[in-house]
Amino acid sequence: MLDVRSALTEASRRLDSRVDAEVLLAYALSKPRSWLIAHATDALSTEHMSAYALLIEQREAGEPVAYITGRRGFWSLDLEVTPDTLIPRPETELLVELALERVPMDGACNVLDLGTGSGAIALAIARERPNAAIVATDVNAETLAVAQRNARRHHFGNVSFVHGDWFAPLSDRRFDVIVSNPPYIESADPHLEQGDLRFEPMGALASGADGLDDIRRIIRGAHLHLVPGGWLLFEHGWNQGDAVRALLGGAGFVELSTARDLEQRDRVSLGRML
Repeated sequence: MLDVRSALTEASRRLDSRVDAEVLLAYALSKPRSWLIAHATDALSTEHMSAYALLIEQREAGEPVAYITGRRGFWSLDLEVTPDTLIPRPETELLVELALERVPMDGACNVLDLGTGSGAIALAIARERPNAAIVATDVNAETLAVAQRNARRHHFGNVSFVHGDWFAPLSDRRFDVIVSNPPYIESADPHLEQGDLRFEPMGALASGADGLDDIRRIIRGAHLHLVPGGWLLFEHGWNQGDAVRALLGGAGFVELSTARDLEQRDRVSLGRML
């Protein structure tokens, strides 16, 4: 019978990841990861070892840890995720930071999150700006249901959810800030067949030959849904900054910029509507 430390050592070797090994063992034990440190010499029951072995096998087969556990942390939130949603990633927090700079701390502000997925962006903004009114859309009803459950779990009352494709269900509603993490990977990109991306919903990842089809749609539609002086911000690929700024400029947006993530890669572009 293995103790916690020995089980983690073996799983870390098999997965080539100490973090994955710890997350999965904590999940098998229904304990926080911090518990593992304080209980390193505790023996694991046969039942727990069997459950842990199954989780390790799932991860060895390539299934993302977030889908195995059904959870992923983002911002200061613990979110439910399913194979119907993208897995929230740390680099998307840059989009939240830039949006928060444009949403007042105390005043009223209308924010739109297009293609909300798990609700990560909308709910992070809602947490930091409780006076803002946030609308989150998604074309997939199952995905939207996940976001709604996350909102209820965290008791957010300033977020509403709308089912539909991009701007289609919004009629003539206008917003002060529009944010999105749309699909932006080139459809033939070999990375789509590698790693965690193999398990994530393709419709939320890829967008045409150059990856910009949905970003073009968002930029075209934003004029009908931004107030004068409103901001449009969206995440994109590391090699798309020049192209998306050109698209924004061509559509009449001003104060264009592209922000880089912690690895100094183009990650978020934004512009203001006159």
